[in-house]
Amino acid sequence: MANPTSFRTTIESRLRFIYKENYKGKITDDLLSVIEKYEQKEGSSTKWDEKDVVLITYGDSIKTTGEQPLKTLHHFLNKQLKEQLTVVHILPFFPFSSDDGFSVIDFREVNPELGSWDDVTDLNHDFDLMADLVINHASSNNQWFQNFLKQEGVGKDYFICEDPGKDLSQVTRPRSTPLLTPYETAGGIKHVWTTFSADQVDLNFANPALLVEMMDILLGYISKGARIIRLDAIAFLWKIVGSTCLHLPETHEVVKLMRDVAEYINPSVVILTETNVPNKENLSYFGNDDEAHMVYQFSLPPLLLHALHTGNSSYLTTWAKSLPQLEGDKTFFNFTASHDGIGVRPLEGLLPDDEKLALVENMQKFGGKVNYKSNPDGSTSPYELNITYFDALKGTYKVEDELQVKRFLASQIVMMSFAGVPAFYIHSLTATPNYQEGVKQTGHNRTINRRKWQLNELDEILNSETPQKTVFNELKRLISLRKQQSAFHPNAEQEILDMGSNLFGLIRKCKDQSILCVVNLSAEIKSAEWPDEYSFDLITGSEIQAKELAPYQCLWLTGPAVFKG
Repeated sequence: MANPTSFRTTIESRLRFIYKENYKGKITDDLLSVIEKYEQKEGSSTKWDEKDVVLITYGDSIKTTGEQPLKTLHHFLNKQLKEQLTVVHILPFFPFSSDDGFSVIDFREVNPELGSWDDVTDLNHDFDLMADLVINHASSNNQWFQNFLKQEGVGKDYFICEDPGKDLSQVTRPRSTPLLTPYETAGGIKHVWTTFSADQVDLNFANPALLVEMMDILLGYISKGARIIRLDAIAFLWKIVGSTCLHLPETHEVVKLMRDVAEYINPSVVILTETNVPNKENLSYFGNDDEAHMVYQFSLPPLLLHALHTGNSSYLTTWAKSLPQLEGDKTFFNFTASHDGIGVRPLEGLLPDDEKLALVENMQKFGGKVNYKSNPDGSTSPYELNITYFDALKGTYKVEDELQVKRFLASQIVMMSFAGVPAFYIHSLTATPNYQEGVKQTGHNRTINRRKWQLNELDEILNSETPQKTVFNELKRLISLRKQQSAFHPNAEQEILDMGSNLFGLIRKCKDQSILCVVNLSAEIKSAEWPDEYSFDLITGSEIQAKELAPYQCLWLTGPAVFKG
């Protein structure tokens, strides 16, 4: 357990850095008073191992008549995925006004349309919990913002007002909507900072009272059982006019502070940053091993999609070789799909513009949509691809074909092979096709990948001879197999191989096992070369006689143990 005196010194140092000349000792006292409300845990400081697998889902991704969605989800997971999953990421389960949960009305309550805290606790008895701290903004219906409009009460100074006449062109924009939104307040019209939408009003962390409030909310989630805390849109947290307002030093220091505070209360808690940005910027959130424990592997989904779409592994391989070796308390959150689209910005510097634009165009041919962002020069450019990962792989740049299931399974095997913790969006596990009807209903592109399954409909699909049943059952089998391999520990050594442009290969090593992963990224039979000591394929459970891979075939080949002194 941390020494209280040294902990106070650390906290004070962080706060002095954040607030500089505006720092006052009361800020430290107020934060420590909040922290003292929560009981310290002496649990293990081990944060993850090869058995960890995350499911990403909305609280109502699976529904049935007459039952709260969180209960339905819990029952489905216990029946179908109890042996495969260790962590369930329930996307924001709070009362909200827009953006499917990310415009939070009340950070401390469960949306009654989903269930209650008791339902969250019940699910937490069978699975570890990952929860969102939607930290950058609040709903315009949040009581804090309503108090801001009235200019009285808690929250009246929690928001950012700016002169619309100022030059804000350098501010990094993830959307094409206006940065400032006018609101009528008791003090007249105020132009309020709204990075993501008019209903998602940015919070002002230059006010230390707000930081203390958010720390209380963070610790509240941990006290409710959250093992992983996802810091949503954290990169945009701090604002300084004249800058990009992205990844500012104060933002990084807030993440470090949150790590310090979370570990002080519970050493097993993991802080995960969600930063859908270019690769180098994303990696910066590891800090000097003192910031995020885990960062999203944002470049993996679009690079892997490009590799399978073109049959060319060169860009994926080059990027993978650049990744740092993961040691100690840092690792990657590996995924191919989430509730959001497939990010285009994480391809910056990794994929030529013509390749990027060709990928965008071809995803539209497969039924996908595109969301755009505004640039400083007034132009717009693609920000994310909106398409289910299953339908994104229904063909190649040449044509749609009959190899969608094999191609999709190959994508998931590659993701599972990388160093880090694997995470599956529920619509990847169920191989959900594009939900075009939902896009028509909501008018939002992201709805294409946010279908709400009726339980009886999903059960019928998973019990019939469908591509969804094939994918679901094979992924269950592969996940169970992966969990038994110590070489797939999130921090096990990773070596990326050069195996030719149509193949992707890597070796994972720990002290008692090594696994060679080889994947054919093309729709043609390909020959390969690898060391003869790698001969037994875990996926098929058989010796490999010929070094030849069928279209989209994947191998997990076991080799000699790696003994380290």
